[in-house]
Amino acid sequence: MMAAMEKKICMAFLVKLLTALVLVLISVLENHEVGARFVVEKSSITVLFPMNMHSKHDGAIGNFGVPDYGGYLAGSLVYPEKGSNGCEAFEGDKPFKSNFSRPTVLLLDRGGCYFALKVWNGQQAGAAAVLVADSVDEPLITMDSPAESIDSDGYIEKIGIPSALIEKSFGESLKEGLQKKEDVIIRIDWREAVPHPDERVEYEFWTNSNDECGARCDEQMDFVRNFRGHAQILEKGGYTLFTPHYITWYCPLAFIHSSQCKSQCINNGRYCAPDPERDFGEGYQGKDVVLENLRQLCVHRVAKESNRPWVWWDYATDFHIRCSMKEKRYSKDCAENVIEALGLPIEKIRKCIGDPEADMENEVLRTEQVLQVGRGSRGDVTILPTVVINNVQYRGKLERSAVLKAICAGFKETTDPPVCLSGDIETNECTHEHNGGCWRDTLSNVTACKDTFRGRVCECPVVNGVQYQGDGYTSCTPYGSARCSISNGGCWYEARDGLAFSACSESDLHGCRCPHGFHGDGQKCQDVDECKERSRCQCNGCSCRNTWGSYECKCKGDLLYIKEQDACIERNRSRFGWFPSFLVLAALAAACIAGYIFYKYRLRSYMDTEIMAIMSQYMPLDNEHNNQVQTDQAEPLRRDSV
Repeated sequence: MMAAMEKKICMAFLVKLLTALVLVLISVLENHEVGARFVVEKSSITVLFPMNMHSKHDGAIGNFGVPDYGGYLAGSLVYPEKGSNGCEAFEGDKPFKSNFSRPTVLLLDRGGCYFALKVWNGQQAGAAAVLVADSVDEPLITMDSPAESIDSDGYIEKIGIPSALIEKSFGESLKEGLQKKEDVIIRIDWREAVPHPDERVEYEFWTNSNDECGARCDEQMDFVRNFRGHAQILEKGGYTLFTPHYITWYCPLAFIHSSQCKSQCINNGRYCAPDPERDFGEGYQGKDVVLENLRQLCVHRVAKESNRPWVWWDYATDFHIRCSMKEKRYSKDCAENVIEALGLPIEKIRKCIGDPEADMENEVLRTEQVLQVGRGSRGDVTILPTVVINNVQYRGKLERSAVLKAICAGFKETTDPPVCLSGDIETNECTHEHNGGCWRDTLSNVTACKDTFRGRVCECPVVNGVQYQGDGYTSCTPYGSARCSISNGGCWYEARDGLAFSACSESDLHGCRCPHGFHGDGQKCQDVDECKERSRCQCNGCSCRNTWGSYECKCKGDLLYIKEQDACIERNRSRFGWFPSFLVLAALAAACIAGYIFYKYRLRSYMDTEIMAIMSQYMPLDNEHNNQVQTDQAEPLRRDSV
C-alpha cells in the first residue's frame, strides 16, 4: 500500500513538473520569437471632485465580478477606518450602502488575502464598486480569481460588482484627500474599454472540452449553454463573427517518448493537454481532450463552410450533456452521434481532424497555437476560459448577461442589434426625465432621443418617410414634400365653421407661410381684414363684409355683383341678355334638322338609282328573249309578201 501511495505521489509530481516545464518553455519561446506578453485590460478612473484633485488614471479591471462595459459609475469614495485590507467581513448591516445621492466606491489596500475575497466583503457591506490600491510601485496587474481552494469556494461566482486595481501613488493621493474630510467623487468609466470600429463585432471564445477541471470547467460549460441563444441570434443576424479557440501545448523534445507525453499529446508530442484527472494511471488521458478539442474546431469549420457557423453552439452544448466525462461517455462514438443528430457531414469532419498518430503538423491545431500568441493590442491568451472582443480580452465573470453587455459595447453607436437593447442588460435613457435631454414634440410624441447600448443620442428622426432636421436637442422640424402630414409640418393650423387653413404647403420643402387671407410668421396666423384695403369692393353701390380667411362684396337692391369686373349689374337685364343667344341656337338647330332631312332624301334617291342599275343588268335577258320571239313571228310575213 505504501508503494502504491508513493507511486501516486510521484505521478502527481511528474504531472506538475511536466506542466511547469511546458509552460515555461512555451513562454520563453514565444517571448523570444514574437515578443509575446500579457496585456492588462483597463478602465479609466477620473477624480471629479474636489477640483484640486481632478485627474484621470487607469485601473486594471478585475477578472471577476461584472464590469459595466459600455457604461460608467460615479460615486463617493470611502476608505474604511478599520479593516482597510478588506480580508474580514465589515461590521454592521451594509455600512457602505449607497445613499440617496450617489453610490459608494470602496477603497481597500492590497495584501493579506485574495483580491476576490476583498471585493466580496465590499459587496456584502453595500459597496457599488471596489478599488484596490497596490502596495508596491509597479505596473498594473490583473486581479484574477484564486485557484481552487476552500477559501474561494462559494463566493466568487456570487460577486456582481465591478472592481479594479490602481497604482500605489494614486491610492495614496485618494487617501490624503479623504483624510482632509473632503467628499471625493470619482467616476469609473468602461465606455471605451472595448473598441467599436464598425457595425460588426468579432469575438472569440478560448475554451476547453474537458469538464473535469473543477469550477472553471463548470463555469465555461454553463456559459456555453446559457449564452447559446444570444450567440445564435447575433450570428444569424450578421451582427457578429464568432470563432471558438482551444489552447494546446507541445511536449519538450526531451520528453517526447515518455509515457507522460504519449498519454497527453498527439502527432508525436506536438499538441498536448493536461491529464483531466491529473493521474496518468486512471480515467481519461490528455490526448483524449486534444482530440475532442480538434473535433470541435472542425465542427465549427465545416459548419461555417455550409453557412451555419452557429451550429457549434448546439454541438458544444449537446456534447457536454450527452458525452460528459463524469458519466464516462466522453468518446469519439458519442461525439459522432451528436454530429449526426445535428445533420453535419461526418466524413468532412473526419478529414479535417486527420491522423492523430502521424508524425506531422496538424493544420488546424497549428493555427490555434499561432493565434494563442498575442499580437497587436491583444496579449497572450493564458487564462481559460477567455473571451476576446474586437481584439480585447474580456475581464470579469463568465456569465451570460455580463458577456453580452461587453459584446454590445463593441458595436458602433446606433448600430446596436435589438438583443442589446433588452431590459435585462440595458437602461433606456430616453425614458428618463426630460426625454433624456433631447427634443420631443408632445403633440405627436415624435422624439429625437434614440436609445443605444452606451446611453442615448439626440438625432432628429425619420417618421413615416419624413425627415426631421435640427440639432436634436432644442429643435427638429420636418423637411420634404410629405412633411405636412406630420403634425402639419410644425406650422400653424386652424379649422372653423367647416373651413380649415394651414401654414404648411406641400410645394415648400421647409418653413411655414401663412395662407392667402392671413398674415403672420407661419407659427401663428391671423385673419386679414380685406375690407380695409382700398382695392376691395370699390364699385358704385358696393359694400364689403370681412369673413375668416376671405371677404364678400354685395350690391345695393337687387343688383348682382360680378367679382371679376368689380361691378354691379341688374338681374332682369341679365335674363334678356340670353335671348339673342337663344335665337342663334334655335336657328342652328333648325338648320341642322333641315340638313339632316335633305341628306336622308338624297341618300334614298341615290340608293334607288343604284338598285335600278343593278337590276338592269339582269333585265336585258328577258327583253332579248321577247324580241327574238317577235322577230321569228314576223319573218314569214315578209317572205309571203315577196
